[in-house]
Amino acid sequence: MSNDVESVTIESLSIYHRSQVEEGGTAFFLGRKHDDGSKVLGVRGDSSGFVGTVDATSSVMLCPLTAANAEALRTRLPWLRPVLLGLKTSAGFGDRLGLATPGHIRSICETAAATELIAPVFAQQSVRENTRTGRTPQQVMDDAMWGVFQEGWCAPWGADADHLKTPEDVEAFAEAGYTFFTIDPGDHVDDSVEDLSSNELEVRFRTAPWQMLEDSPADLQRRYLARSLDLPDLDITIDREQLLRAVAKYGAAVAHTGVMYRHLVNTMGEDNFELEVSVDETERPTTVVEHIYIASELRRLGVRWVSLAPRFIGSFEKGVDYIGDLEVFSSEYARHAAVARALGPYKLSLHSGSDKFSIYPIAARHSWVRGAGPAGTMVHLKTAGTSYLEALRAMSRVGTELFRAILDHAIDRYEIDRATYHVSAELARVPNPRTVKDNDLPDLLEDFDAREVLHVTFGSGLERFGDRLRSALEDNEDLYSEVLATHFKKHLEPFVKSQSEGS
Repeated sequence: MSNDVESVTIESLSIYHRSQVEEGGTAFFLGRKHDDGSKVLGVRGDSSGFVGTVDATSSVMLCPLTAANAEALRTRLPWLRPVLLGLKTSAGFGDRLGLATPGHIRSICETAAATELIAPVFAQQSVRENTRTGRTPQQVMDDAMWGVFQEGWCAPWGADADHLKTPEDVEAFAEAGYTFFTIDPGDHVDDSVEDLSSNELEVRFRTAPWQMLEDSPADLQRRYLARSLDLPDLDITIDREQLLRAVAKYGAAVAHTGVMYRHLVNTMGEDNFELEVSVDETERPTTVVEHIYIASELRRLGVRWVSLAPRFIGSFEKGVDYIGDLEVFSSEYARHAAVARALGPYKLSLHSGSDKFSIYPIAARHSWVRGAGPAGTMVHLKTAGTSYLEALRAMSRVGTELFRAILDHAIDRYEIDRATYHVSAELARVPNPRTVKDNDLPDLLEDFDAREVLHVTFGSGLERFGDRLRSALEDNEDLYSEVLATHFKKHLEPFVKSQSEGS
């Protein structure tokens, strides 16, 4: 592979120079047409396997960015396929518009040492997000890949099939080549157990799915009770009530995760994917005892995973900073990190991690593992909707009327769309977009209530304004990449700093 390629000039195109690469005697590049702004793949040399038309003046085949051409390019340039990332510090960059990957890449390249210390996940979308955006797993994968190609990124990257709830959810992501599968057994978590009486708790314990857990009440109690769990950095004794509540709350979720894992193994093969377990989308925090139970039982069932997302204490609302006592969070996170080191090691995953700037230094400090080599800070940061908000920031600067229309719509839809989110924004506190001066519109992206209202209405907003928004962003793609890079550097820097200072 060589990036030292003779520059291609085609009068009808602007060439993305970082994309130019030569492999096996054939040159490839990405270009944008001057007439309609669409992007094309250029192939100079062996164009077998690609579908396009040959430019008469240059003898270069110009190919539309179809799924078939994307697959043909991955075959020629294997670094365009996602890979396993292991325990290295990682960050997931969700992209609901399919245009953000160049900006995500620039944020890494512009953050000192991030290219060596942070493993990126550029394709990341959940079934719920795909439903709301009208995209497929394959489209998400291909959009990320074209961004990787455009920016000349040749380092490893991952693809996350996020928040999968059923075995049926797996298939389309597996076919599209995803490498990282986040299992969400939240529907099987029983948050009500903390309110149960002792008698009710006994009933729930006895009726847990013991057959699916390949266990019995007596065997479980022999493993956990009447002994101290002397874990490195954490000495803890589990009493019977704590154990019963852990089983009643998470037993079915552990069993379901085992089912999902075995389905993935049958579909992908045991060594061809990485697993994340997510129990973050529940009402009540995961205690350290519950974390020990979840990890110990998954390990006993033969489940292998690289990261786990507990429901941390405090509030992780969408698109805004952490809400809660930072000292309490720090103490609890340190205990969870001790469990992850002792029972794994595996990474702790910060879900709804966008814009939680106050806790990044805490998570980075407590997740640092001295002598872990490339693992370093064993944490995975997962972001999603903040890239959509940065798209709106770009529009607030160059597409003011479109931005006002999107915010008007968000205000109208907020009470409906917020139903599936835990948010606390109040419409009464959102400024009227029609009375805000043009120069002050970007400030609304710093406003707590406006950010949440815009964040949770992304689905209905894209349904109504998606084509206009994408078109405007394509016309201003350098601006979009610029605001993304500025925003995500603030996400990455605390984790890079932790590793740089700890090494």
